[in-house]
Amino acid sequence: MPFLTADITDEHDGLAVFTQQQVHQVGTTLRDLDREQLAARSTVSVFTPGTLARHVLAVVTGFAAEIRAATAVAEGRDPVGAVGGTAALSGDDAGSLRPTDTAETLIEELTAAADELAAAVRDADLDAPVPVPPAPWFSGEERWTVRWVALHCVEEVARHAGHADLLRESIDGKGAYELNAHADGQEWPPPGW
Repeated sequence: MPFLTADITDEHDGLAVFTQQQVHQVGTTLRDLDREQLAARSTVSVFTPGTLARHVLAVVTGFAAEIRAATAVAEGRDPVGAVGGTAALSGDDAGSLRPTDTAETLIEELTAAADELAAAVRDADLDAPVPVPPAPWFSGEERWTVRWVALHCVEEVARHAGHADLLRESIDGKGAYELNAHADGQEWPPPGW
């Protein structure tokens, strides 16, 4: 995925493209890390590259489920099967690295989650109300709209993408520009730089 997003066509597309791109950026930070590096605490953060990726997966799948459920309710459909994101959005996800996790499997899962979130946003009724999860950091909020949730998702995942950049740079000095170039099959630094 390119470092910058493609041009957008409308509000749904813009929200979908920017959320998807930020999730891909988290995945890009994992490129070529081995299992030990995925589990390395390279800073004082409680997160490692792998556990941060797991946390982002939980949050993104939670947002996608909440968006799907809110849209179903707004359209008069049964939201069963669409609900399930509240635990992640309430901070109840463990974010633990799984024994079978590798950089490649996490990138694949992040890509699938990004695609699902983008599809949910594209299909969404942006004005549909979304219940606010019970969590202290959401206190005072009575209701959200899908539009607000999608924008918040861009903000939340962008924060985690920056965090992932710092964790990765602390491991081997590789930064986002270099990792994005390699992900796109380009050499780094670019010729003439």
